[in-house]
Amino acid sequence: MSSNNIQPRKAVLEDSEALVSCIDAAYAKYSNRISEMPSVSDGISEDITHNQVWVAVEADEIIACLILIEEDGFMKLANLAVHPSHSGKGIGRKLMALSECEAKRQGYNEMRLNTHVDMPENVQLYKHLGWEEVSRIKSTVSMRKRLGL
Repeated sequence: MSSNNIQPRKAVLEDSEALVSCIDAAYAKYSNRISEMPSVSDGISEDITHNQVWVAVEADEIIACLILIEEDGFMKLANLAVHPSHSGKGIGRKLMALSECEAKRQGYNEMRLNTHVDMPENVQLYKHLGWEEVSRIKSTVSMRKRLGL
């Protein structure tokens, strides 16, 4: 199924368990590469309550998520995860587009994100999508994208 058939929706607390499973599956491929990999699914209930969490659902299953956090002067893309069994379908791109639309709609003209230096494929994808690298500190690559309002 293509991403055209998948409509993102806001997450609700009842999605927490399925979101944890989806995020953990999406990041599992990095566990051998990144020894100090933090648990990226910790605090998902708090994220749903306090931040903007979107899910992509197919056949009643959460297959991807997007977490946005409003910061002072910019929108932070805190997490974007696609279950590996659904990668390559354009779902991640659709959620990236949603993040930019939401940031603009809410009056932000800049987005920021952090990723791990040992995820070079992510850095390259973000650059391809118009993001620029602004710094590398230890294992973190910080990136930003200016949005036209």
